[in-house]
Amino acid sequence: MPSQEPRTDVDARYSSEGAPATPWPQARDALAAAELCWISTVRPDGRPHVTPLSALWQGGALYFSTGPAERKARNLETNPEVVLTTGTNLWDKGMDVVVEGTAVRITEDARLRELAAAWEEKYGGFFHYDVADGCFQHESGQAYVFAVTPRTAFAFGKGEPFSQTRYRFA
Repeated sequence: MPSQEPRTDVDARYSSEGAPATPWPQARDALAAAELCWISTVRPDGRPHVTPLSALWQGGALYFSTGPAERKARNLETNPEVVLTTGTNLWDKGMDVVVEGTAVRITEDARLRELAAAWEEKYGGFFHYDVADGCFQHESGQAYVFAVTPRTAFAFGKGEPFSQTRYRFA
């Protein structure tokens, strides 16, 4: 498992002069607070696929779920590399965070029950999941659960000062 504390660098090419690095705990807290993330996967023919989803930050990883027949799940069968993003749609306020890593399916029912409880705690009863057969279960059917431990992450501070911070995990 990668180190919890990454090597952190500000990219001066894309930052205001003298802009400080965004501390990893601040970027991590933004991931934990985000109600919506966007996931980018790659189709078998190489074309990108991007879609919004709910996500949960816990224990050094970002978790998401998807139905087995959904495009992102099918993409992950052949290429587990993903990018998850969150932030604001404003250019001069807030912070955007990008996480790059490998999606690993979680199938242990005990761990899935912990995650299901955390999802419901964060999002409320709309995201109530039961667990069986290595999947989340809900009225629409099954959902696979994946963990993405950051390999590289970025925080983009917007407004003065603008900053681009890169986090590299061991």
